[in-house]
Amino acid sequence: MTLQEEIERRRTFAIISHPDAGKTTLTEKLLLFGGAIHVAGAVKSNKIKKTATSDWMEIEKQRGISVATSVMGFEYRDYKINILDTPGHQDFAEDTFRTLTAVDSVIIVIDAAKGVEMQTRRLMEVCRMRKTPVMVFINKMDREGKDPFDLLDEVENELGIHVRPLSWPINMGYHFKGVYNIYQDKLNLYTPDKQRISETIAVDLNSQELDQMVGEHDAEKLRMDLDLISGVYNPFDVNEYLAGDLAPVFFGSALNTFGVNELLDCFVEIAPSPRPVQAVERVVNPLEEKFSGFVFKIHANMDPNHRSCIAFVKVCSGKFERNVYYKHVRHGKTMRFSSPTAFMAQKKETVDEAFAGDIVGLPDTGNFKIGDTLTSGEDLHFKGLPSFSPEMFKYIENADPMKQKQLEKGIHQLMDEGVAQLFVNQHTGRKIIGTVGQLQFEVIQYRLLHEYGAQCRWEPISLYKACWIESDNQTELELFKKRKAQYMAYDKEGRDVFLADSSYVLQMAQSDFKHIRFHFTSEF
Repeated sequence: MTLQEEIERRRTFAIISHPDAGKTTLTEKLLLFGGAIHVAGAVKSNKIKKTATSDWMEIEKQRGISVATSVMGFEYRDYKINILDTPGHQDFAEDTFRTLTAVDSVIIVIDAAKGVEMQTRRLMEVCRMRKTPVMVFINKMDREGKDPFDLLDEVENELGIHVRPLSWPINMGYHFKGVYNIYQDKLNLYTPDKQRISETIAVDLNSQELDQMVGEHDAEKLRMDLDLISGVYNPFDVNEYLAGDLAPVFFGSALNTFGVNELLDCFVEIAPSPRPVQAVERVVNPLEEKFSGFVFKIHANMDPNHRSCIAFVKVCSGKFERNVYYKHVRHGKTMRFSSPTAFMAQKKETVDEAFAGDIVGLPDTGNFKIGDTLTSGEDLHFKGLPSFSPEMFKYIENADPMKQKQLEKGIHQLMDEGVAQLFVNQHTGRKIIGTVGQLQFEVIQYRLLHEYGAQCRWEPISLYKACWIESDNQTELELFKKRKAQYMAYDKEGRDVFLADSSYVLQMAQSDFKHIRFHFTSEF
């Protein structure tokens, strides 16, 4: 296969949603269709001792939620599919925001009963900013929920995007009979089964056959609904979808493996292959011969036996090859990698080559930071991977003096993942952890204990916001740092951070010190 053919058959996408909409279950079922797994683990069932493939961390199995983005690759028909299953919980939003910089399209999962929720809106804003093509899967149709037309209106109004249904449900909840696949003009009859796939029938909408299959009343309602859809919504236009202006909508039940195949079949046909990526210097085209890629995520301890960190690299152009020297742009030195890996959640295998659109795992011994670029020699910098200003802060203290070394290493590696941030008070030297949500503190404490054998305890601190400061006026900067000495800290890069204890204090500082720039993300 030529380089161009390899790249054009790739589909790299993220699945995003509010917690509990069924995102991880949908990921499981997509893997089932791809033959990547042979039995789907019910995410929350204790009877089946299998948990979800993509939730492999111990804490994820216990809580039944995703706390880290996991990457899974598989082949389906003639396509190579890379799925990134993201955490839905808002406390892990930063991991999800960053993941969205590494994908070419997105599938949003919406719970039919709850409709569009807060976290989904926030994630959609990021997709809109980046003009990422979006598909919508309305899940849990086997339960009672909102009217499908009301759901479509809600998606349009809340997410600010035009929609076009490409499948349509026949009833819902207890009376759910299946979906009509508008994209392929076929009827899918519903049989609840977590492992097997329901049958698909080509049927004439105006025939008696339809009445016999779903009942006269439901058949008539389906015909009326489909007439209404073609009257209200414009015909589906692939180019509008690719421009990020139109979202095709599918209905189904991921838990019962229903409606997922239709989604996948349509997705591989219309979703974009790897797209050009904007670097600071120029636009990087995926079909270029030379390799380039960036680190969008670092994960500590994927294999607890080896205490290893893995840097996740999104290949932006060309072909990545094992044992070839590539330039680490920030360090200005060349590196080669003898065991790059491809992922199936936690399971990984060594790969000899990867193409634009693929995600490669590189063993990291402290060489990488989020946002680092690797190239065949050119100096490129990919932007858009900021750390946001945390909203919750606590002092972290060692609860076991014998394990100081383990605690230091654990904090260092977990902070490199970029989901929480470490600040060191310039006045007292005490370490402060900042996160976007309370659950992060529990995850850090749990992982320090179970992955590093280190115990920590949290102590309260009352802070409002962390902001990075810089100024061309050195005198004013020094005066500010002197006046706010007890509220000054360093981040892990050694940059000055002002820890404001209230919004009033922050506003006063901004008005009193006109020549100081206050930044609320670390990228400036």
